[in-house]
Amino acid sequence: MHIKSRIKRAAAEESIMLISVLKWTVLATITGVIVGLSSGGFLKLLAWSTGYSSRYSYYYLLLPAGFFISSVLVRYLAPEAKGHGTEKVIEAVHKRSGKIALPVVPVKLAATLEAGGSVGKEGPSAQIDAGLASAFADLFRFGNADRKKLVICGISAGFASVFGTPIAGSIFGIEVLFIGGMMYEVLLPSFIAGIISFEVSSHLGVSYFYHQIKFVPAFSSLFFSKVILAGIFFGICSLLLIEGLKLGERLAAEMRFWLPLRGSCGRYPADSADAGFFQTVPRAGA
Repeated sequence: MHIKSRIKRAAAEESIMLISVLKWTVLATITGVIVGLSSGGFLKLLAWSTGYSSRYSYYYLLLPAGFFISSVLVRYLAPEAKGHGTEKVIEAVHKRSGKIALPVVPVKLAATLEAGGSVGKEGPSAQIDAGLASAFADLFRFGNADRKKLVICGISAGFASVFGTPIAGSIFGIEVLFIGGMMYEVLLPSFIAGIISFEVSSHLGVSYFYHQIKFVPAFSSLFFSKVILAGIFFGICSLLLIEGLKLGERLAAEMRFWLPLRGSCGRYPADSADAGFFQTVPRAGA
């Protein structure tokens, strides 16, 4: 009897594992298709927006108006769409089990494209794709745990289809959420979603930059020293960029007028409360 019970328990565990694998294969495939269509459309719209605005020699004179419109859209329609995008997705995964409001998707898309300026691909795409994955989970009333996994699949698929790197993008999409750790239970679904999204966006006509490395430098002490110096140099560059962005945010917070008007100056500050057209921003300790 003891042997029979162990066999039944093992069979039950294997059946549950098989059902789980099949379930997440299907869900990851659907997520990959959704994200592939989304990322492909986003990249095409981004290319069209940049190409259209560059036809005019002085298009940059309209950038303050574009920043103003973007700030209004974000401020009044979807405050979650503020910022780069990736940090909001990380916050949603850790604090709200991946719950992202659906209005974030169109607002983030419009705010990214309408000014015609230079924008990053990965941040907006990550938030848009994660928002669609969250909406998909809510549509079928998935629980918090399943929604969180689906959103992670959406992030991974977004990175994979935006950069054209299905494997590296999938791994990065998981690692960026957990510094120094990894959710292994969502690794296979992320791979599936990433590969599917890459194939879908490729079939939509999205082209990616590839450069074949035709040589491998010989390892030597001189080469290793150059790598160390390069790491230090680029680390300093990154530090200056981050501190410059923080300084710009602090200066924007000191502007004592309506938040969208501050956005027209090129910076949407971290604080989100604005009572009227002109207001006094309280100082620390005041």
